Amino acid sequence: MERQVTDTVPQWVPTDEDIANARITDFTGFVEKRIGETFDDYGALWRWSVDEPDAFWAALWDYFALGERGDTVVSGMDMPGAQWFPGTTVNYVDQVIRSARTDRPAIVAVSETGPDREISWQDLLGRTAAFAETLRSAGVQPGDRVVGYLPNIPEAVIAFLATASIGAVWSACGQDYSAKAALDRLGQLEPKVLVAADGYLFAGKYRDKRDDVDAVRSGLPTVQASFGLDDLAASTADRLEPVAVPFDHPLWILFSSGTTGLPKGIMHGHGGVLVEHLKAVALQSDIGPADTFFWYTSPSWMMWNFQVAGLLVGSTIVCYDGSPSSPQPDALWDIAARVRATVLGTSPGYVLGCMKAGAEPKKTHDLSALRSVGITGSSLPPTSSLWLRDHVGVQVSSISGGTDVVSAFIGGVRSVPVWPGELSAPYLGVALAAWDESGEPVLGEVGELVVTKPLPSMPIAFWNDPDGSRYHDAYFDVYPGVWRHGDWITVTERGSVVVHGRSDSTLNRHGIRMGSADIYQAVERLPEVVEALVIGAEQPDGGYWMPLFVVLADGVNLTDEVRDRINDTIRTEVSPRHVPDEIIVAPGIPHTRTGKKLEVPIKKLFQGRDAAKVVERSAVDDPELLDWYVTQRRR
Repeated sequence: MERQVTDTVPQWVPTDEDIANARITDFTGFVEKRIGETFDDYGALWRWSVDEPDAFWAALWDYFALGERGDTVVSGMDMPGAQWFPGTTVNYVDQVIRSARTDRPAIVAVSETGPDREISWQDLLGRTAAFAETLRSAGVQPGDRVVGYLPNIPEAVIAFLATASIGAVWSACGQDYSAKAALDRLGQLEPKVLVAADGYLFAGKYRDKRDDVDAVRSGLPTVQASFGLDDLAASTADRLEPVAVPFDHPLWILFSSGTTGLPKGIMHGHGGVLVEHLKAVALQSDIGPADTFFWYTSPSWMMWNFQVAGLLVGSTIVCYDGSPSSPQPDALWDIAARVRATVLGTSPGYVLGCMKAGAEPKKTHDLSALRSVGITGSSLPPTSSLWLRDHVGVQVSSISGGTDVVSAFIGGVRSVPVWPGELSAPYLGVALAAWDESGEPVLGEVGELVVTKPLPSMPIAFWNDPDGSRYHDAYFDVYPGVWRHGDWITVTERGSVVVHGRSDSTLNRHGIRMGSADIYQAVERLPEVVEALVIGAEQPDGGYWMPLFVVLADGVNLTDEVRDRINDTIRTEVSPRHVPDEIIVAPGIPHTRTGKKLEVPIKKLFQGRDAAKVVERSAVDDPELLDWYVTQRRR
């Protein structure tokens, strides 16, 4: 959290050839010719993009030749409340169709057992068209919800594209979520259709999910039709004809982590996602028709949606539903070499695991096609970034954003150097700053990440939030009219950004977000457990420590049997990826006076913060408990 920003030399500097060939350079030339100005560097282009949002987003629309648009780019600049491209109609899938090609596959499907499976663009669009007709035959209409309980496989992409093409709304959970966790999310949406797989292979073991699928189906009384993978492979159709929908028509619903209560359903619109993802994938990530884009992810995580956006620019995307570390710790590097990935995305935790395992990716794999390694999920420490420099040897594009905008606020740019432990620059159009508690911008100091002007991919609404109060309270209750994201950042003098971690209590393990409420609901039902508190604390070496503190019932000790029962409950009812690193018996759980568990203050304690600055003791229901947690930090 308090990591210092120090002057250092860049670990990667773009060559003249990198800059000349970068899509951001081509876009800069397009804008310069359009407005009659010259930009000396990326920073100057970024400042123009946030100072002139109308001109920037109109230029982006025209650069990608997205078709006819209304004269108005944005109506009002209030947050929330700005209306983007009013009167303009789009469909996300139209851009996928425009990008189709015959010389490369659309998707490469990879599994732990192989062989790799290629899906051509013709097959992708044909199967999408056929399933779109299947959905129509099942009575699905624009605005209806279609939900998936699926691993990261091509059929998930096909189901999403088919849903979007007819104006219905997509939402999904990966099958690493239990049936209950999936229902906590998908059950809110009153879906008309469920698409599910029987199971998936992970870490050498097949995970049979048929019982969970039955439980999900039973828990969704509004579902009128259910489909399996065979239904997505049964036939193809000749033409895929997406329906035109308003710019802000819902495309998908993603879910927050559910830290307190049920997860929040976050709706994004077709148009906002389309322009944001074209910007983020093509201009910021420099991905195009010659690329193979592989990000290790799950349909539960927004990076799945981000990777699907590779189809918008004609790249080949890679779907992998297995373990990143099976059968060997360097499994992702092996896949990247095999599929000739040009962009590989992973997490700081995976990089740390490779470091500890003594992996030598550049020596043991042919990574000659690889151009960039993307990193997200948590902060990447300088040591891990330098390890990537030495053992992979390409640009490290560390990004930070969120489900909230289904994109990044900050990240790499092909024309900007990379400094160890820093994110190179804010993304175009993102009016980003670090603010102190009084709402003043700070430079070179830790502050709250804020965005002071609206973006097209900010949520169009939260699900089941008719008056917008939940949406407002999520981002705008601290700084009225300004988006507060919940990250601690430092903006450096050179314009790069250091992200110090979440300022809320989301559990973000291996890039998969989970709310503490999910774990509490499972663990606190056990007769042995009175109450529990879980934190996820980013460590200085890039690790992530997730302990579970438990108050046990009278007469119960933390035997191996009790420990196994707690872990097994979390593994089966919540997620196998969120089994705690350690279970610690506590004398009690501290709360605010209104009964909320002090997750964030306890997390900060274990990240080395001063206890006196973490929480006001008079605001705690049992202040003496804080002393016990301080002693545990020193154990």
